[in-house]
This record gives sequence, C-alpha cells and structure tokens, in this order.
Amino acid sequence: MSEVVNADGVSLRFETNDGAVDALSDVSLNIKSGDFVSLIGPSGCGKTTLLRVIADLEQPTAGNIEVNGVSPAQARLARAYGYVFQAASLYPWRTIAKNVALPLEIMGLSRKERKARVKQNLELVNLAGFEKKYPWQLSGGMQQRASIARALAVEPDLLLMDEPFGALDEIVRDHLNEQLLQLWDKTHKTVVFVTHSIPEAVFLSTHIVVMSPRPGRIIDVIESDLPKERGLDIRETPEFLAIAHRVREGLRQGHSYED
Repeated sequence: MSEVVNADGVSLRFETNDGAVDALSDVSLNIKSGDFVSLIGPSGCGKTTLLRVIADLEQPTAGNIEVNGVSPAQARLARAYGYVFQAASLYPWRTIAKNVALPLEIMGLSRKERKARVKQNLELVNLAGFEKKYPWQLSGGMQQRASIARALAVEPDLLLMDEPFGALDEIVRDHLNEQLLQLWDKTHKTVVFVTHSIPEAVFLSTHIVVMSPRPGRIIDVIESDLPKERGLDIRETPEFLAIAHRVREGLRQGHSYED
C-alpha cells in the first residue's frame, strides 16, 4: 500500500508571550492508504497540533512531512484531504444541503455536479431526506454527520477528524462509531482520528498512536488485529481488552493517563 502521510522527525515550537512552548518533539509516523489511525493522549499532548500539521494549518519548525508524496501545502491546494472539526461548524442560515455544497461552490463545480455530490454524501451518512433542514433542526450527532458529508464531498483521499464525537453522549457516540466504521468500509478512505477515549480508539482503528504529554512524542504504535467488520459487542472480547490494556499501559508509561 502507498504512503498517504509520512512524517519524519517533526517538531513544532510555538513562541508565546510567556516564552517558547514545544508542542511536538521528533515525531515520525507513516500512514498507509486505507489505514484508520487514531491519535490518543492527554489534553495538550499535541494530537490536534499533529493533525493540523498534516492539514497545513500549522508549520513544523523541524523535520519533514509529506501528504500523498507532496508537501501539506500542495496537498491542501489539491484538496487531498477533508477536515472534520470538534464542532460541526455548520452555517445556521444555510440548509444542510447548502452547507454540504459550500466547498463545492468554492471549487466552482456546476450546479448539477454539486447536487449529485450532496445527494451521494448525505446518503452515505444516512441523512437523505434532511437536505432542506437547517442545522438547528438537527441533533448534535446529525450535525456531525452533516459535517462529515461536507468533508467527503470534495472527494478527498484522506479524512482528518479532530475529536468529532467528543461532545456527544455515550449512546450517540457509540452509534456514530458504528456508522463511521461502516462509512470507512464503503469509501476506503484513509482516516486520521483524534480521541481521548481508549475504547473509541481501539474500536475504530487499524493502528493506535499513543502520544506523551507535551512536548508530544510517539510512545507506541499499536496495530490492531481485530476483524474489519465489528460491532460494539467486540469490546467485551479478550482480544479487544488486550489492545486496550496495551494502550493504557503506553499512556501510563508516558505519565499521561488520568481517569
């Protein structure tokens, strides 16, 4: 499989009024096409910063990173990735269909092509029939599904997700985790997913990247051997619990795990 993300010795230092802050330190990571990679670690460890570096929203101060074999800036201009934020970030005055179509309008696609892509991607996230609703008429989980549809509408190879379900209750979160796995299976996208939840990381991922407290370093990269098709009941199996234990131990070794 081809490499979608290749980070080599990436470090990032922010200059603040209180002095320099090292957010990332010597991060090396390879993500292959079709992988579902979760970044997990304590608050402030640099998970989101690393995601933003991949997305060209932050620039590293040392090291090198490539996305699809080019710089993050080139990948951004080529619309090689879609980004899903912690909050749905939908415009309240636009319908769901028009929110999903927004990046397509910016790209200059024809009305016919926009309509086809909106329809296709709302169906993918099980929101067909909600095209004319406004964000305030949808639940939090439905709003996040709409934001995922918007990210997919540009047809990216890579989907970057920054704790998209973190603010939702556990029942909704579990349901969306199942739906996200089904979506990943249908689309064959490469996914990089930020989370604080060990069960979520283990349930979703082909690889789990355990990060240390700031400055963020990679403590462990755990490859999951769980079956691709899985339901929530897999969380009670010895195989699942063994992977979760290794994640937890990695976090403890980094002096980062707080229940």
